[in-house]
Amino acid sequence: MNILQAVDDKNLFGQLFKDPSTWAAWRVFLRGLFGLPMAGGELEVFKQFTGRTAAPEKQAQEAFAIVGRRGGKSYISAVVACFMALFHDWKPYLSPGETGWVMCIAADRAQAKNILDYIRAILALKIFKGQVKRELAEEITLNNQIGIRVQTCDFRTIRGFTCVAAICDEIAFWRSEGANPAQEILTALRPALATVPGSLILGISSPYSKAGPLYENFREKYAVADDDVLVWKAPTKAMNPTISDKIIDRALKEDYSAARAEWLAEFREDLETFLTTETIEQAIILGRYELARIDGVQYFAFVDPSGGRADSFTLAIAHREEGGHVILDRIEERRPPLAPADVAREYVDIMKSYGCYSCEGDKYAGEWCSRAFQEAGITYESFKLNKSEIYLEFEPLLAQGQVELLDAKKLFSELRGLERRTRSGGKDSVDHGPGCHDDVANAAAGACVLAVQNWGWEEWKIRWI
Repeated sequence: MNILQAVDDKNLFGQLFKDPSTWAAWRVFLRGLFGLPMAGGELEVFKQFTGRTAAPEKQAQEAFAIVGRRGGKSYISAVVACFMALFHDWKPYLSPGETGWVMCIAADRAQAKNILDYIRAILALKIFKGQVKRELAEEITLNNQIGIRVQTCDFRTIRGFTCVAAICDEIAFWRSEGANPAQEILTALRPALATVPGSLILGISSPYSKAGPLYENFREKYAVADDDVLVWKAPTKAMNPTISDKIIDRALKEDYSAARAEWLAEFREDLETFLTTETIEQAIILGRYELARIDGVQYFAFVDPSGGRADSFTLAIAHREEGGHVILDRIEERRPPLAPADVAREYVDIMKSYGCYSCEGDKYAGEWCSRAFQEAGITYESFKLNKSEIYLEFEPLLAQGQVELLDAKKLFSELRGLERRTRSGGKDSVDHGPGCHDDVANAAAGACVLAVQNWGWEEWKIRWI
């Protein structure tokens, strides 16, 4: 039985599709994904959203569906996952006692739970009740030597499994401590599926920036007749005609660039990676985690305060050398939940150990921050630059090789996760990507820029730029 036969059967997946007509475009996608024959009208839809001139004749090994928000992606992901788990005989490729896994990988736990809820609803159908052997919080083992497992995007937890399928949900938004791990996960997945004929990797996501494997596959494989890799790109309305045009039109008026990605499935033109891996790595001194105070050196402290809820409370200390190099000496991070006043007192002791009796930081921190530091004997002043301006001033320091950073994984990943957004009027902004943080990066960049500007920014630019 193929997947569309299962979708049409009212005893199987057909129970889940209340109005099959609204899933017409997804049916064509599934035909292309599994190499099923297409009628004339279906072939035209396939051509429209793949750029191809002919339908594939076999199942794809890898497929990437670039679909606008609320297009039904998670639901289809669950259907494909259950079909791969229930309707294939994988035992010839598995050793006795070995479990083959359908991996459903999501950007975060909330999204992973959403997919698992859909899967549980499918497996709860009367016809499948006898198939479930064991059910845990994040995995379901079936009686056919196959398991379905959901997890967040961490390539280290993929290794060691034999996989028959991998569903990569919202792959454009995968982040891990600020870095995008999508390529590492795909690299880890491919060997896990290599020994199983008929296995499948499906990356399904709304688009985001022009970076990462989703965009790379679109650039290289869209409109290319490659039976091993299928790329499908369609706006929300094409995949889910029940979405109101008014919702999309309002979003386009409020933020055109974001709405084009969210609803029209267009990669964003206004985003780019701010710092390359090479630029950051050349500044990191491997094995240097902290530097002690040197007598006679002036140090500068920068803090990124937190109210104790979502963000970390961070401190960075830096100094500059006579030759112009800027040295990052220390980074401290306290993650929430935390008591801001207690952290402030702790940081005051650290700053005083470097001879710092004043610090600068976020101008939006509020009076509580200035008061907390003042009570502990440190003057807190709002830095004259906002976060974007700090990063834009920090960039030439890195580009010219005139900054030495500590060997801190969190700092590297947060710097690597920064994005530059082009604004109207020509003024760029820099910030972390969705679902990420940059508290450590902000403090480190702020300390380095503070050290340079107190030395004389104009003098530095004359010397190095």
